[in-house]
Amino acid sequence: MNYYSKDKTNKIHNENFEFIKFNQQNHLITITLNRPQKRNAIHPQTINELAFLLQYIHYEKKIRVIVLESSGSVFCSGLDLDAIYGKAEVHNSSIPNSKKKILLGQILTEVHKPIISKVEGNVYAGGYIYLACSTYVIASDDLEFSLPEVKRGIFPMQVMGLLMRIMTPRNIIDWCIRGYSLSAKKAKKWGLISKAVPLKKIDEEVELLYKNIIENSPQAISLGLEAFEKLIDQEKNQKYLAQMLNKVLESDDAKEGINAFKEKRKPNWKI
Repeated sequence: MNYYSKDKTNKIHNENFEFIKFNQQNHLITITLNRPQKRNAIHPQTINELAFLLQYIHYEKKIRVIVLESSGSVFCSGLDLDAIYGKAEVHNSSIPNSKKKILLGQILTEVHKPIISKVEGNVYAGGYIYLACSTYVIASDDLEFSLPEVKRGIFPMQVMGLLMRIMTPRNIIDWCIRGYSLSAKKAKKWGLISKAVPLKKIDEEVELLYKNIIENSPQAISLGLEAFEKLIDQEKNQKYLAQMLNKVLESDDAKEGINAFKEKRKPNWKI
């Protein structure tokens, strides 16, 4: 992992984060997606802030477990389409751009420390990148998991590639093509989530998992996660899929699908 220098990340507490917040206690750091007014949609600066923080975590040996949570009722609604189409929200974040190209799926898997996603709200579209790249996903058992991009004229390219880490190809392609919703029970069966529990028990489950992890060797776990990533190396695939996503976003169907969604009507696909 080489996006920011150690000298830069050592000054992390002097930086201004606008899209995420974090809290470090002993061996645990909790990252909160903090854009509830936009349903935690992924702004380009969200990725910069996460890369900077994860780089700090990568260097900081004391931190052994990462918990990823969100503020608001939606865990993540996916990519910020306004930002994609050149209407990015102005922000006051002080985190600089990295000289190296940053892909969200890559930074989550290169940190080589266990990530526990605590999912208490709905997940859509690119939000599944967080789940696919987490070591564990503890979710509320009353949630449904939908992947409706194809109904908007978009295909979830990068999500599809990263889901290959945790789900079977046949289930993935069917889900992407038909865009239906999964119950928490089915999401557990398919491998999308690790455990579905009542909302009031999520914190208890996450704490138990954290305690289990820190009983074991941090070096062995880090090396094991690094080896796991080598076995399923996705770097080239993710770069290709990012290009394919841009291609589909520029298509007539994507423009029609997004407009139809905003106007609450059925899309009129061109043949």
